[in-house]
Amino acid sequence: MEKKFNFLKPRNEYFFVIIIIAIATMFILKHYVIASVFLIAFVGLLIYTKRVNKSKQSQWKEFVDGFINSVDNASKGILVRMPFPVAIIDTNGIILWYNQVFMDRFPENAILSSDIDSLLSSDDIQNILDSKTNIFKDISIKKESYDIYTSQIETKSEIDRDVLVLYFIDSSEKAEIKKALKDNAEVVMLIDADNLDEVRKSTTEDKRPLLEAEIKRAINSYSQRLNAVYKQYSTGKYILITHRNELQKEIEKKFEILNQIREIDTGNTLDVTLSIGVGFGDNTPMKNHENAFSALELALGRGGDQVVLKSSDALEFFGGSTKEVEKRSRVKTRVFAHALKDVINNSTNVFLMGHSNPDIDCIGAAIGLSSVIRALGKRSHIIIDSFNNSIEEIADRYMKEQIDEKTFVSGSDVDNLITDESLIIIVDTNSKNYVLNYEVFKRFKKSVIIDHHRRARVGVETPLLMYVETYASSTSEIVTELIQYMKENHKITNTEAEALLAGIVVDTKNFCFKTGVRTFEAAAYLRSQGADTVYLKKLFSNDLKRYIDKSDIIRQAEVENGIAIAVSPLDVEDNILAAQTADELLNITGVIASFVLIKVGNDVLVSGRSLGDLNVQLISEALGGGGHFTMAGARLKDKSLEEATKELKEAIAKIQREGEE
Repeated sequence: MEKKFNFLKPRNEYFFVIIIIAIATMFILKHYVIASVFLIAFVGLLIYTKRVNKSKQSQWKEFVDGFINSVDNASKGILVRMPFPVAIIDTNGIILWYNQVFMDRFPENAILSSDIDSLLSSDDIQNILDSKTNIFKDISIKKESYDIYTSQIETKSEIDRDVLVLYFIDSSEKAEIKKALKDNAEVVMLIDADNLDEVRKSTTEDKRPLLEAEIKRAINSYSQRLNAVYKQYSTGKYILITHRNELQKEIEKKFEILNQIREIDTGNTLDVTLSIGVGFGDNTPMKNHENAFSALELALGRGGDQVVLKSSDALEFFGGSTKEVEKRSRVKTRVFAHALKDVINNSTNVFLMGHSNPDIDCIGAAIGLSSVIRALGKRSHIIIDSFNNSIEEIADRYMKEQIDEKTFVSGSDVDNLITDESLIIIVDTNSKNYVLNYEVFKRFKKSVIIDHHRRARVGVETPLLMYVETYASSTSEIVTELIQYMKENHKITNTEAEALLAGIVVDTKNFCFKTGVRTFEAAAYLRSQGADTVYLKKLFSNDLKRYIDKSDIIRQAEVENGIAIAVSPLDVEDNILAAQTADELLNITGVIASFVLIKVGNDVLVSGRSLGDLNVQLISEALGGGGHFTMAGARLKDKSLEEATKELKEAIAKIQREGEE
């Protein structure tokens, strides 16, 4: 601490420096007479300072003696006989007095008029001096723990400063007990071999029992390493109970079990992956189990092959480096479709909302659902405030076919339409931060989420139903499957079919990325419903200016270690163009991932794309965004392009380091 008894310290240092410089200058200029005058002044100031210092030391001694005498004998006796260290300091942190125990415990710091910062950290001292509370727990002093209690002291004479008494209570034993309790606190782990059905199908029938035995053996070995109790409660599903200190070891190892389980080879062509939910930090086993279950749901919703840690106030993620495997079974889709149909039938009307800056997949999914909702006899309204270039044409065409003039409504126009039994369906996002209008969303008592992105850290709260399938190419693909189960023999219009197919085409980049058998089946169904592929070709055509703008952005690209980063010129504020350019950069030889940054207002939008060798979702999450393995994005608020580029590069480096460890 720099603060001392300033009224006791002379401030002549600056004069000394000035005079010395003046003397040297005069000698150099050969003005010896003037130099001699300055030299005499220097000697005089030196003598004066020495006398002042001696006088100040005398004043200091008188001040301390006066203070000690001002404390009444009863108080002084009590302080002296305290069995623990006691010190008295002023509001500047200067030690005025201490007892014998303080001197014995801290001999190096028992110096009157010295600063207490030789014993305590600056932050601790500031908290003690500034705080209105008088108890400070678990303060670390010389590798030991103390609770410090403070109180003001009454003095007989008037001294122009406040003083504090510090009582140092050794809490090292208590701290050790707390650490032991924390280390031995219960941890619940739920483990799910998330792609077991697909791996079994990739294994010959005679080796499937061996596959399951190898998985069970690996989990059993893992539980022994954690000194855990474990139980298999279903095929490929396990529960482990262990301690916090064992969990900490796993955190330091970054959960090697994720890599070890992928090494199982019994002739299976697909790697086995695990999703693990870990719950801890609460006082009851029931609550820790709830945390573990929520964490497991989040791990599965983010694509599996990862660990999610959930305590009462924090989430932490490990893994997630494997692409999702397509699930061929439609059982889950059929079950969800029937549940969604029941919820819709029990609602007065249905609203559909996507994410901010809605794209063609978002609007296509909303249009597809709107079609089947109306076929079920319910009014549907798509909430959207404005139409960007990517969705304007398809939305205009759809509106011209609608009898209901309130097919599209803005967030400000829904108040008179919402009832207690209204339902809102959020499509193409599950993140609270990316919902188009979260204030409007909160007015609904019933909600449903349908999305294909990995589960976000901050999800939409308490939906009645949630269908997040990260293996799906697009939300439009999911909706195309759902409507076939929700209304038998339902016929959608050409425009509705084209809106859904457009969403699939855009998100798969013309059936190149995240395209599975079910993607082609959905496209075939839409084609049979009248979707015109020639119309889609025209819909996605670019004008000359757009090509030039895209070329300007690509020209700015820098490629390092296979990752292309391009910063858009300041006069281009088209976020759709940024996404398209990120796709285009993947066509460059040697580029495995691309990021395009664009300035929109005070914010910077980041579009990330990958060929599958790099998880751009993890990078986007580090920037506060999200997405899925090969396509993600983020919005950095109140940042310049330079600041955003720096943060992006740091996030990439961090994810790459973690992948190498």
